Amino acid sequence: MTLQRVLWVTIIALAATACGKVGDLEPRSGNALPLKAYGQATEQSAQKLTTPSVQARPGRSDELLKRSERREDDPFDIAPGEQPKPLNPEEQTPPSKTDPE
Repeated sequence: MTLQRVLWVTIIALAATACGKVGDLEPRSGNALPLKAYGQATEQSAQKLTTPSVQARPGRSDELLKRSERREDDPFDIAPGEQPKPLNPEEQTPPSKTDPE
């Protein structure tokens, strides 16, 4: 019988804590919202203080790829030990010392 009471008390406590206030946030009684910062034109509201910035939650880009394009060759994508390709095709790279003459 005791286990059943504990179970009911636990269920009632969980149900009571699940009920919460749904509405605008307000400061506790006796407290005020933070003062406006130096250089700010208006006071801050609770809604504005709890809204994440664009940097914190960037917007989503839904732009679809309209046509496929061939990627340009990346001159910096080289295997270890190889000489980088010249950025200007007219330039020639000096032969490496390991090449047989």
